[in-house]
Amino acid sequence: MRTEDAAPAGLSRRRLLGTAGAAGAAGLVVGGGAGAGVARAVRDEPVALNTVGSAYVPFEGARQAGIVGPAQAVGHLVAFDLVPGADRKAAAALLRRWSDAVRTMTRPGTQPGTRPGTRSGTSPGGRDALPSSYDDQIAYDAGPSSLTVTFGFGRSFFGRTGLTGRLPGALAPLPDFAGDALDPKRSNGDLWVQIGADDALVAFHALRVLQKAARDTAGVRWQMNGFNRTPGATAHPMTGRNLMGQIDGTNNPKPTDADFDQRIFVPAGGSADSGSPAWMAGGSYAVVRRIRMLLDSWDHLSVARQEKVIGRRKSDGAPLSGGTETTPVDLAKVGADGALAIAGDAHVRVAAPASNGGAAMLRRAFSYHDGIGTDGTPDAGLLFVAWQADPLKGFVPVQRKLDGGDGLSRFLRHEASGLFAVPGGCGPGEYVGQRLLEG
Repeated sequence: MRTEDAAPAGLSRRRLLGTAGAAGAAGLVVGGGAGAGVARAVRDEPVALNTVGSAYVPFEGARQAGIVGPAQAVGHLVAFDLVPGADRKAAAALLRRWSDAVRTMTRPGTQPGTRPGTRSGTSPGGRDALPSSYDDQIAYDAGPSSLTVTFGFGRSFFGRTGLTGRLPGALAPLPDFAGDALDPKRSNGDLWVQIGADDALVAFHALRVLQKAARDTAGVRWQMNGFNRTPGATAHPMTGRNLMGQIDGTNNPKPTDADFDQRIFVPAGGSADSGSPAWMAGGSYAVVRRIRMLLDSWDHLSVARQEKVIGRRKSDGAPLSGGTETTPVDLAKVGADGALAIAGDAHVRVAAPASNGGAAMLRRAFSYHDGIGTDGTPDAGLLFVAWQADPLKGFVPVQRKLDGGDGLSRFLRHEASGLFAVPGGCGPGEYVGQRLLEG
């Protein structure tokens, strides 16, 4: 179906069609003005990509994409297990196929007249399109839409491929937490893939391509689908909300923080302190948790009570100690009644770095909704993904504190969990994990 609207005044068809390339360059700054303008069709003429469709994130680089940038509107988290008999060589071939496919799918621009799946330009080795056996044309006509695909290795991968000598010490199993109700069938895995995009068909297409490329080498162990607010849905860029209606992510570490890289990424040469080998340089560790929100119980609370549980105003995210959303939380602030402005079991207090010896992690989550039970209870919540250079210094101490004293824990249930070593990125002609598998 075409939109029969005229082009905006003063914008020629040539300029309109040219916005795809221009917006592609601007799209490197993901989450900025994406979605602010929409290209309109000129009667029966082709519709140019708008800023959401043409925004792209480079696949190649010192670090993998999908870690630091804002979470996209649609996400798929998938774990694979190697099939019996798949060895280190087979795993290396799979990671190369996957990397080549993502390199193609994330390339900016779509050339008119090319066959479905072909992106502008060519990749190393002359590969200029997805193999026809992978491509189902689902995303034909769409731009990259900020597509990112991130790959990681689970602890079990190393035993299956004879690489136990390269197993990072930081990939030790997570401890048990009192609040866990984990389903082992939806936890862990040999390989982990995070897919994010601002278009649902682009994200699904990437998922199908990777699944097809994995045949005969790895099968899906579990899959979880999530979402966030669509770029441009608000009048101005702002922190997103979770399914409890709370602004979520205000206190995330920022790349501008002096110690950001130290907390989130493994340094060059690896890290002896965390047991991270040299092949993990530039990488990070992802803790993945499926956290069900007990929304019916939560919704029975008054807004004032919800705010006390979180420690922030629901309307604008400002801390109950005063100020605006970005005002630092004052944990020592006392109200006129002599009580702490931020309750002792408030989530922001218990999770604060100051309450956990400085421990911090970069949270990059998706909400999920997997239907409504026969009792009317929604199966919904958060696909929690936390990034850190060392899980024993990031996620583990914070979760232990939350597990024992967070007022919010009464409204949450942790149903699945995984920890994955996510290596650094790759350059032209390389594949993710090459330093591990060929080093």
